[in-house]
Amino acid sequence: MTLLDQHDAVGAPPASRRLPIVIRGGSGAHRALQVALVVVVALVLLGGASAEPFRVGQLTSVLIFAIAISGLNLATGYTGLLSIGHSAFFGLGAYTTGVLVVSYGAAPMSTIPVAVLLCFVLGFVVGLPALRIRGLYLAMVTLAVGVAFPEVVKRFEDATGGAAGLVIRSRHLAPPAWTGLTVGQRGLWLYWVSAAALLLVLLLIRNLTRSRAGIAMIATRDNEIAAAASGVRLATMKTGVFGLSGAVTGLAGSLFAMYVGALSPDGSFTLLKSIELITGLFVGGAATLLGPVIGALAVVYLPYFTSDLASGHVSGVLFGVILIVIVFLMPEGVAGVAGRAVRRLVQISPATGDGPSQPRAERATSPTRESEGDPR
Repeated sequence: MTLLDQHDAVGAPPASRRLPIVIRGGSGAHRALQVALVVVVALVLLGGASAEPFRVGQLTSVLIFAIAISGLNLATGYTGLLSIGHSAFFGLGAYTTGVLVVSYGAAPMSTIPVAVLLCFVLGFVVGLPALRIRGLYLAMVTLAVGVAFPEVVKRFEDATGGAAGLVIRSRHLAPPAWTGLTVGQRGLWLYWVSAAALLLVLLLIRNLTRSRAGIAMIATRDNEIAAAASGVRLATMKTGVFGLSGAVTGLAGSLFAMYVGALSPDGSFTLLKSIELITGLFVGGAATLLGPVIGALAVVYLPYFTSDLASGHVSGVLFGVILIVIVFLMPEGVAGVAGRAVRRLVQISPATGDGPSQPRAERATSPTRESEGDPR
């Protein structure tokens, strides 16, 4: 070793030699980290369940909105299909559950597969225009669907209750007998159902975006011509993703119907709901796994926070200012900033290969900008 090398070795800051910590996938340290994350999630959920009923209700709302935003994230975040009409999928899922429970006496949980299937079909149909148009033109088509949904609900008054709305009796939403919970504990039951549904949705999205289909989605978002030249079937990709996106958002709508117990076309499923979902997506971080969860927290809790600081119209103005500041300072979303900070501390290297290499997350995002850092 030369004197210059010795000087560099001695003079280098200790932190720069230690960070980031590289953990090989599949190693004992990696497994321990995964177990620690599972324990943290379990403790957070248990802590939420032990809160007072009002707080449990707020957290349930966060979980449901996180599912809905995750559905939008599949289409807009990962595939680049801008949608402003996801309130229609949310509403269709809710009204499917409401109508089946009220008019046909179905068990609430048994209506979820029907709601998911119907929303998948609607998503597939809405995705058909994406075969010819994209960008703002596609956004206008989805906008029309979102605007039309409340009017369609009003036309079928016999089934949906029309403008007067649809009320689901509490006794119809009682927890199953095997749970041992009473009607008064319906909120706690729905909290755990929503938490389980969100975890399953996040697991689905994680596995999907890391698969060949996920690579095709990201390639479609970044450059359709190059994706088609590489063998991606754009028609199948776009319609399939739109269908899956609608199905996930419809799942959230079904849970929302069980949560509120009262549906109104002009109250919960207007264009404002789509704006809430889009706001949550870009505040939390598009094309990130946990961005929808962070976005749901912002959508649910920021209005409470601003109303405590101000009242009336001032509260709304303050809410808007906070959103503008967040987007300006963190254009890639809160999850994007947090993910980049974590990768500076800890990186997971592939399980195979000789020596540390570029972490899997960075290898996936470098050529395509998938990631937490660039939400496009």
